[in-house]
Amino acid sequence: MPETTLLLSEEVREALDARRPVVALESTIIAHGLPRPRNLAVAEELESLVRSEGAVPATIAVLDGQAHAGLDKGQLERIATDPEVRKLGHRDLAPALASGASGATTVSATAFLAARAGIRVFATGGLGGVHREWTASQDESADLRLLARTRITVVCAGVKSILDVPATLQRLETLGVGVLGYGTDRFPGFYLASSGEPVDWTVRTPEEVADVMRAQDALGGPDTALIVAQPVPEGEQLDPRLHDQVLAEALDECQERGITGQAVTPFLLDHLTRRTKGASLEANLAAVRGNVRLAARIAGAL
Repeated sequence: MPETTLLLSEEVREALDARRPVVALESTIIAHGLPRPRNLAVAEELESLVRSEGAVPATIAVLDGQAHAGLDKGQLERIATDPEVRKLGHRDLAPALASGASGATTVSATAFLAARAGIRVFATGGLGGVHREWTASQDESADLRLLARTRITVVCAGVKSILDVPATLQRLETLGVGVLGYGTDRFPGFYLASSGEPVDWTVRTPEEVADVMRAQDALGGPDTALIVAQPVPEGEQLDPRLHDQVLAEALDECQERGITGQAVTPFLLDHLTRRTKGASLEANLAAVRGNVRLAARIAGAL
């Protein structure tokens, strides 16, 4: 990718050149995942958490047809406040760059651009995955295939609990994407500390994660991602009974109203936020904060 297509901030470039730790952050949570004006405050908080752990934050976005890794204050504000900012997956990057569009990057677009910039660690909330009723809809997030061909370590709280978690884990296995449970032998459930599904490998320190990353590099082979799945702290998770009840209601309403395809995820997430009176949003943010801190520690250990 030509240097002019992906612009690194001076801080990010200097850190990478000096082999100091850098953590990639997505921008969709800022533009489309949180209410205003809280979204900007959270964006600044997450960058601050990365710095507090001794790493450099690289929030990734596209502005006026230019991909950026590392945003200044004004650019961060623009992503948080401009209603024209689009939501960009990996497949949307080329049209956005060619047309001069501005957009916030999803997991797939952020992982792709971060890897092209030479950033090894990326922190997010929850990954996309295989949707419920997949056999009828064939609906699967672009995150999975992109991670199957991108060498990056993604620290997350599992996959969004509105998805088919067992099917997603099966798909990750098929695609050869490694999954580590951080301090747990159960795959996290995004809003919940556990999805109930087992993970094959458990690590307990940032250094252990860095060792796995080095072993990945030494083995060579396909450039697949490594998922580090860290549970939201139990004291900050969404009440599991409330979660299950509200999600069941939301899924029934989806079916009744004929909501399908890309409209399903935003509908379910919005329903959860409203019916839990914002508790699901707080659990999401608690997970993201923990993931950002851990990602910075992993980048430092590497």
